[in-house]
Amino acid sequence: MTVARVEQPWRVAEKKLAPAPKTLDVGWRGIWPALAGPGLPVVSGGRSAGARVACRTAAELGAHAVLALSFPLHPPGKPEKSRADELLGSGVPTLVVQGGNDPFGKPEEFPTGSYELVEVPYGDHGFAVPKRAEISQDEAVALITDAVVEWTGSLG
Repeated sequence: MTVARVEQPWRVAEKKLAPAPKTLDVGWRGIWPALAGPGLPVVSGGRSAGARVACRTAAELGAHAVLALSFPLHPPGKPEKSRADELLGSGVPTLVVQGGNDPFGKPEEFPTGSYELVEVPYGDHGFAVPKRAEISQDEAVALITDAVVEWTGSLG
């Protein structure tokens, strides 16, 4: 397996907020040929805004599957502004790994759909767990790692 980490230009510029979704998608479409070039199946993925990009472009770009880390189901405190359609529209096998205390969408807020969801108990949007939690930060990271390894192994 080869992993390519793509840093979005807005992150490189150290900006706090991502630009409009269409702008992010353009950047992802531009890098895709380099990722898919060797002819191997590509699992598209991202965290937060990157997870949205991966879901929105998966079918169009021919992704084999999507790994969505901390999918921002809605802006904090605004569940009426759901982005569930992006997640549900990926069109490929999708794994969502979500913190149990993520203000962008707790696991129980996610709609039923054709994706798998793994909860990181007590985790926030960056999967950080409080020191008083019943799970340590190392255990949280192991949970994420194990879930992703198991899921990718099941893709065939």
